[in-house]
Amino acid sequence: MSTTLSAPPNLPSLGPLWFRSKDDFTPYINETAVKIRAGMMLVIPVYMAFTLFDIIYGGRWVITGNVITDTYDVDFDGRILYMVEAVRRTYDYTIQTYILFYALFEMIAGMSVRTSYLSPSIWIASLLARFHRPLWKPLAPKRFAWSIGASMICLCLIFFHPEKFAGALNTLVQHPVLPTTEQYLPTWLPLVMVWVCLGFMWLEAVLGFCVGCKIHALMVKLGVFKEECEECHNLDFGQPPSRG
Repeated sequence: MSTTLSAPPNLPSLGPLWFRSKDDFTPYINETAVKIRAGMMLVIPVYMAFTLFDIIYGGRWVITGNVITDTYDVDFDGRILYMVEAVRRTYDYTIQTYILFYALFEMIAGMSVRTSYLSPSIWIASLLARFHRPLWKPLAPKRFAWSIGASMICLCLIFFHPEKFAGALNTLVQHPVLPTTEQYLPTWLPLVMVWVCLGFMWLEAVLGFCVGCKIHALMVKLGVFKEECEECHNLDFGQPPSRG
């Protein structure tokens, strides 16, 4: 017998495709729709990965082409030397910042039953999953996985705006903790984090393997997390259950 879901009071319904029931003490969400949503959101870390790669490994100077003069001289390898007009390359992170804030909103919105109704990607994924059989999984592990994603997004935002974050932190603690005139994050760190995030989302969307969920399950097993979650105690990591 199928279960038709209704939204919390005064909120529109997502149908029987995202939440199993608003009355569940432990919220359960549709794993099929979650995988579709992960595939949709995959475009964001792909875009950010190429952006960061260009920032870190791209050329530092732009030759304007207005002034290119032959010096009539060569270097030690016999190559002709030219005098050119060049400017230091600068970046405008406005578009990337908006995209990252939207991704952060999506991660945070999916962490609770009520705020999930604000997420456009959840609505779209639910509609796309309507012809597939729901696979119900607890929300808690997904919430932990999305928290990891939110942390990576915050790291990228700090990399794009180090002076603003440093200024806010220094003002908050009333002490110059971070410099406001230079990039204090290692250049490789956000790039690595973006590719890790991309890998996690690809595993979720394509293989249905949630790395964050497995870490959450391990934390529950070790007693770090005290919340009750029947699914979290099953650490088969995708292996079929034993028959006996």
